[in-house]
Amino acid sequence: MTGGVPILDLKRQYRGIREEIREAVERVFESQAFILGAEVRAFEEHVERYLEKGVAVGCASGTDAILLALMALDVGPGDEVLTTPYSFFATASCIVRAGAKPVFADIDPSTYNIDLEDAAAKITPGTKAFLPVHLFGQMVPLERIAPLCRERGVAIVEDAAQAFGSWRRIDEEIVRAGVLGDVGCYSFFPTKNLGAAGDAGMVVALDPARGERLKKLRVHGAGTTYIHEEVGLNSRLDAIQAAVLDVKLRHLEEWNAERRIIADRYRMFFNMKKLEGVVKLPVELEGNHHIYHQYVIRVPRRDELMAYLEKRGLSTRVYYPLSLHLQRCFAFLGYRPGDFPESERLSEESLALPIFGGLSPEEQERLVDAAGDFYGG
Repeated sequence: MTGGVPILDLKRQYRGIREEIREAVERVFESQAFILGAEVRAFEEHVERYLEKGVAVGCASGTDAILLALMALDVGPGDEVLTTPYSFFATASCIVRAGAKPVFADIDPSTYNIDLEDAAAKITPGTKAFLPVHLFGQMVPLERIAPLCRERGVAIVEDAAQAFGSWRRIDEEIVRAGVLGDVGCYSFFPTKNLGAAGDAGMVVALDPARGERLKKLRVHGAGTTYIHEEVGLNSRLDAIQAAVLDVKLRHLEEWNAERRIIADRYRMFFNMKKLEGVVKLPVELEGNHHIYHQYVIRVPRRDELMAYLEKRGLSTRVYYPLSLHLQRCFAFLGYRPGDFPESERLSEESLALPIFGGLSPEEQERLVDAAGDFYGG
């Protein structure tokens, strides 16, 4: 029997950049400067050039990036933050940690991103911020709601944790995820397309003054050492992570292009197996450049299929098995089953397939063939 197919294998990517990474890490150890400093600033500057706008502020994690963004916008008790119920937990938990109230809008069943019409209908006088998520590597078409947000005084905080490198063409301009709204938030968790060797994150502010405030907020609100202008966080990006990320940033476009090729191969194999009537493949919205942080399909009898594949050494994963509005810790919000039917339905049908650098066509075909066998194809 041939070997299994993992959901993720970071070692394959690492082999190609091993010497670059080791050289960068050794440079940090020789300097013995481990927190913020020159390495972090260099990475921030390179990100600013890559995004072509904004002030980049490295921090300790993607979760902290969202919380820092909300703090920099003075979101707090009495405020509402509009967001999606179909996302990683931190999207909503940071709103609660800031003292505000999460307000959910349902999702688009094709892209899995927030439904902008439903979101627009949920804006109230109490809405302080709109927090859309560019889920799985595909951007929300924010230009469709940004004018309304500006008119209503609602700040846009982009959760681009899964979308660093994704972009959207708007009026013949290429706009990258995270710099269309007021503040963009990124995660560099090791599994991300641009992943660190541990926890790491970044906030990018379009307003330079807000960027300077974020730099203070990440170091306990201090502008000068031991002089604190406000209460912030201890959320500093360390130099080793910045050095690793700076190496990987040089390869990101190539890696994202490879993911798009892998996504195209999945489509080809599913079509060859004549499964398009059973399996719903990801939809790439017109104008978007999807980077496929995850390749998520919709399938009937999801859990049975997952178990069938697992027995054959073919790993898959569910993102996410329970909508945020139904999480026990958010029961105080008063939501009930059925409130967001598209999100709830997706949580029962979504299945993420392996997608990572070095995934071979043979491995993809094995997985799709097994899915075809399961459905009697």
